[in-house]
Amino acid sequence: MAERRARPAANGRKHTWRRTTQPPVTPPPEDEARTAATAREEADSVVEAALYRDGVRVATPGSLADTYRELGKQPDGMAWIGLARPTEQELLSLAAEFDLHELAVEDAMEAHQRPKLERYGKTLFVVLRAARYLDAPEEVDFGELHVFVGPDFVITVRHGAAPDLSGVRRRMEETPDLLKLGPEAVLYAILDAVVDGYAPVVAGVQNDIDEIETEVFGGDPAVSRRIYELSREMVEFQRATRPLVGMLHALMAGFTKYDTDEELQRYLRDVADHVTHTSERVDGFRQALADILTVNATLVTQQQNAEMRALAEAGFEQNEEIKKISSWAAILFAPTLVGTIYGMNFETMPELKWAAGYPFAILLMAVVCVSLYFIFKRRDWL
Repeated sequence: MAERRARPAANGRKHTWRRTTQPPVTPPPEDEARTAATAREEADSVVEAALYRDGVRVATPGSLADTYRELGKQPDGMAWIGLARPTEQELLSLAAEFDLHELAVEDAMEAHQRPKLERYGKTLFVVLRAARYLDAPEEVDFGELHVFVGPDFVITVRHGAAPDLSGVRRRMEETPDLLKLGPEAVLYAILDAVVDGYAPVVAGVQNDIDEIETEVFGGDPAVSRRIYELSREMVEFQRATRPLVGMLHALMAGFTKYDTDEELQRYLRDVADHVTHTSERVDGFRQALADILTVNATLVTQQQNAEMRALAEAGFEQNEEIKKISSWAAILFAPTLVGTIYGMNFETMPELKWAAGYPFAILLMAVVCVSLYFIFKRRDWL
């Protein structure tokens, strides 16, 4: 990878992507506004572009076209172009200038790629998933970064807010001895920044898990949703970190094959160690969340059983009260029935002139009431 590619004259270069570009022409007056809008759009997409020689910045072009011209003037220079959500035309322009493979350019256009490392000739194409922890909503935000690394250029295409590579550029410019090692050193710095960005996420997730454990045993009804959402984030986090382990080992093998600086190889091994540690922590988080979800389901089931038992006991007590009320109502109904019958005023009613009628009626009431009382008492209704 360290071998510099030959830079033929612009009019002599042939590439399949040239079909999408046209020779520069002077726009007619009615197209001047459109040309200005395109220039503004490109300026928004190009976060920063710079040329370096021996680890020192020698030019800061304002556009991609200026970058191409400046790089042509610096045969031993290196271009570092940072883009954020570039347009299709910009990516096609880069592909034509730096001979980028069409499959890699297509991936960079579409985004939503899994982390991977691919080599197309002398160009490496790396896809990384960066992450950052948002304190306010207590969630993990993922970004996507595509990196093209060639003999004399590094192109970063960022989709999402993370990662912020301005700090990486400042760090590299403050250490020209590292930057002069070339595009491989820039790739290492980007990998290191992405992996270092996982540390705050790991700390934030660990804090969330501690809070969730407290909420689970505190009986918070909303904790199940929080566990599920955090579990989904850990699945995404695992997809971002797990492929990096194999990618870094493949990259280290490539560095050895192409006789990259030994110190840079040691730096890369350190990044690989950090990635392995982070991947193991993420695996642990997933297992911990699965265990917490199981415990929470058990606690919820126990709580529901306790509530059902309390309802059943309340219903049983209510049923006992209803039995007592019904029993006394039946007991009181018997004398009421007898008294009602004998209270009817009919001249031809039997036993109206019977002398023992009144004592018989009272005795009948008492016998019926006492009989009902003992019957209900025997059945534990009273």
